[in-house]
Amino acid sequence: MRGVTFNVKQGEFLSILGPSGSGKSTLLNLLGCLTRPDEGTITVDGENVLQLSGDQLAHLRLNKIGFIFQSFNLLPKSSALDNVALPLCIAGVSEKETNERALKMLKLVGLEQRANHRPCEMSGGEQQRVATARALINNPKIILADEPTGNLDTKTSREIMALMKQLNREKGQTFVVITHDAGVADVSDRMIFLRDGAIEAVKTAGGTTA
Repeated sequence: MRGVTFNVKQGEFLSILGPSGSGKSTLLNLLGCLTRPDEGTITVDGENVLQLSGDQLAHLRLNKIGFIFQSFNLLPKSSALDNVALPLCIAGVSEKETNERALKMLKLVGLEQRANHRPCEMSGGEQQRVATARALINNPKIILADEPTGNLDTKTSREIMALMKQLNREKGQTFVVITHDAGVADVSDRMIFLRDGAIEAVKTAGGTTA
């Protein structure tokens, strides 16, 4: 990354676009506190993450940041319910509350009837919905999505993006989406375009350059 500076507002739906090798995944890893920068500052919810220990960073990721991956990263032998419940199990929430909250999240993404199905028994779009529910289960303030529609067909991609925008609007959570898909303009409040590790342009929902 080269001289990248920007703020993400609470409740914003921000998309980061750019060609392969532009630095999108590196930027997402920095935002998600998975990688420490060589220099500069990253502040999450008013906290300078560079001053946190490894355990403190893990706690921050578990409680304030939800991750959605292109490859879904679901446990293949576990049901949709158990996959969604995983962050709560790690957080030490009781089994009864965990199952109730996981089922509620599956209902939110329209998959309560698929709660006992394993990933191999679901379509790509359904798996991505499960991954989205898992990212939301701890009610994080920020959702980071890395190419969430990259493995999906056009129709399913639009449905997933519409779902994310609906959750953003109804729950007020912040979404930062890394994508190649120019169709995200339909749901984004703002788009940042990267090239060669630097910000090339910033556009708002109305198409104006910020």
